[in-house]
Amino acid sequence: MIAIVKPEELSIRRDEEAASSKEEQAVRDIIARVRQVGDTALRDLTVRFDQVELASFEVGEAEFSQASTQISEEFLEALTEAAGRIRRYHERQRQNSWIEAEEDGSVLGQLARPLGRVGLYIPGGRAVYPSTVLMTAIPAAVAGVEEIVMVTPPRSDGTVPAPTLAAAHAAGVTRVFKLGGAQAVAALAYGTESVPRVDKIVGPGNAYVACAKRLVYGQVDIDSIAGPSEIVVVADESADPVFVAADLLSQAEHDPMASAVLITSSRELAASVTRELESQCERLERKQIAAASLRDHGAICLTDTLDEAVEIANRLAPEHLELMVRSPWDWVGRVKNAGALFLGPWSPEPVGDYFAGPNHVLPTNGTARFFSPLSVDDFTKKTSLIAYSREALFRDGKSVITLAEAEGLTAHAASIQARMEKGENHE
Repeated sequence: MIAIVKPEELSIRRDEEAASSKEEQAVRDIIARVRQVGDTALRDLTVRFDQVELASFEVGEAEFSQASTQISEEFLEALTEAAGRIRRYHERQRQNSWIEAEEDGSVLGQLARPLGRVGLYIPGGRAVYPSTVLMTAIPAAVAGVEEIVMVTPPRSDGTVPAPTLAAAHAAGVTRVFKLGGAQAVAALAYGTESVPRVDKIVGPGNAYVACAKRLVYGQVDIDSIAGPSEIVVVADESADPVFVAADLLSQAEHDPMASAVLITSSRELAASVTRELESQCERLERKQIAAASLRDHGAICLTDTLDEAVEIANRLAPEHLELMVRSPWDWVGRVKNAGALFLGPWSPEPVGDYFAGPNHVLPTNGTARFFSPLSVDDFTKKTSLIAYSREALFRDGKSVITLAEAEGLTAHAASIQARMEKGENHE
């Protein structure tokens, strides 16, 4: 079910999953069509890809009201509490503008401003993801974004799942559109008669969605190009094989392309986890998906030492990293690359997916080397503020001229020189 590999053979990168030239051309055609004919293209493409003909793309008040009657009190209570925890966590990320006056009378600062309108892409397909609604919308709301627009593929009956709409309501989403795929990304990037143009698009999707986000980047900002889910568990002999196997399967059930990896210095644990994976997988509703993930992209890597295991995890830079080791806090300083870090036996990855508070939109495919989790910063832009005084300009002017002339930009130098020449007569 799962391969035993040597450290040098271990990888979670899937470069081959990038869109082929044929797929990219298909996405380019979709984007061009949406730009040219707007809603007409969206209507035709929704029929083609989702087999649904919609009278209106936007979810109305009646649909929101109907959805509220289709969710249980238990779900609503859990959703509300999760939203509160996520909001409190992200409120600590807010950065304020700052302005500082210098002794010479000049003023320097930075203005932090929220984006005006953002678009959330919420996947449909194999599962319903109200948690992703919370994780993408709440940081935007905390940042102060005025309009939060959500797109999500419609079901075969032309509706959006009730849990998704409940999450949208709880998270402060302004408008919801029944659109999916590359056409939804194009609509958000360029706008149509029905869908407003946004400043940034965030949220995961399939290969076509990822390709579309990459192609519209520059027209709008994006969060990142999300790949299949990943988990790496670093464990020693103290780890419970039942817990380790359960956590590996929690990611394997996402997608046949998901990657679940155990790195351990204990051969006994490796053998026990292998047995547990076979036993637990058989009891899963999504066992075929999980089994395919473990078979094709899962691995157990045996190392000589725990130090080596942590170094391999740093090389992989996984989306999720669990330290199932004795005294996990002793190893935190050694972890350099991970989207989210989970410590000890009582911090399984799913608490991060749903409830703990930190964001579950994380860097994948090794990009935790340079990307961070989705945060309030992703919905904020900053403007530098400069207000030089006459004294400050006279003090620094010669240095600015010297640097400008070194670059051959004489007009830059002349801008300073003009003020220095006439400065004696100007207050």
